[in-house]
Amino acid sequence: MRTLRRVAESARRFGRDTRGQDLVEYALLTALIGLAALLSAPLIEQAIAAGYGAYNTNIQDRWEIADPGGS
Repeated sequence: MRTLRRVAESARRFGRDTRGQDLVEYALLTALIGLAALLSAPLIEQAIAAGYGAYNTNIQDRWEIADPGGS
């Protein structure tokens, strides 16, 4: 009987104790931000690659061979 009361009292105290709650919340928030970054990285990579590809194509289309005669 005493053991059961002790367990019940410990459970009640544990439920009311909020120490460490902020740390857990920050850890979960950090994990969520990290997961979002990992999931969005391929999309960002594709967008950057497309931008550089378009820039390269534009530059290559405008490039002209210099006149060897110097005029």
